[in-house]
Amino acid sequence: MIKVGVLAVQGAFVEHEYILNKLGARTIELRQKSDLYKNFDRLVLPGGESTVQGKLLKDLDMFALLKEKIINGMPVLATCAGLILLAEKISNDSRAYFKTLPVILKRNAYGRQLGSFHCDGIVKGIGQFPMEFIRAPYIEDIGSGVEVLAKTNGKITAIEYKNQLGFAFHPELCEDYRIHKMFLNMDLQENS
Repeated sequence: MIKVGVLAVQGAFVEHEYILNKLGARTIELRQKSDLYKNFDRLVLPGGESTVQGKLLKDLDMFALLKEKIINGMPVLATCAGLILLAEKISNDSRAYFKTLPVILKRNAYGRQLGSFHCDGIVKGIGQFPMEFIRAPYIEDIGSGVEVLAKTNGKITAIEYKNQLGFAFHPELCEDYRIHKMFLNMDLQENS
């Protein structure tokens, strides 16, 4: 059985757990450093507040171990704030977190809460997919090896890079589970 560690310090982690459990995976909530030593082979970084999540990861001494798992090839599904945590550079913020994803990203790119919206778009390898954007980022530029999976209104909103899947929107907030299936089907990589 696939075991997925879901970062559960803040944000929309329960919705990811529900879908992953429905698809037959087992989920483990990652709330403190000791949880990172449990047996899991995939990682979800959920939406929420990236600055709060980044601070808590450092305060709880979880940051370095999680980054090591990502660098060593553990498959990661990152949505919204999770995508911000992975980005190498944030164009409108001096902070950056894991820096494992060679992209330049813009936070709150569509504005604050009132700038949230829903649309249908095409995700490469999946087809038409309902996209829920909530105070969402988008990707302004990508580095070598990053594959664009979706664009929304001409802006990059989904990518794949080695073991990392990143989405500016919230696939956990819809009834379509194909993105989570894609994540569960990713190959396990060693030191990718």
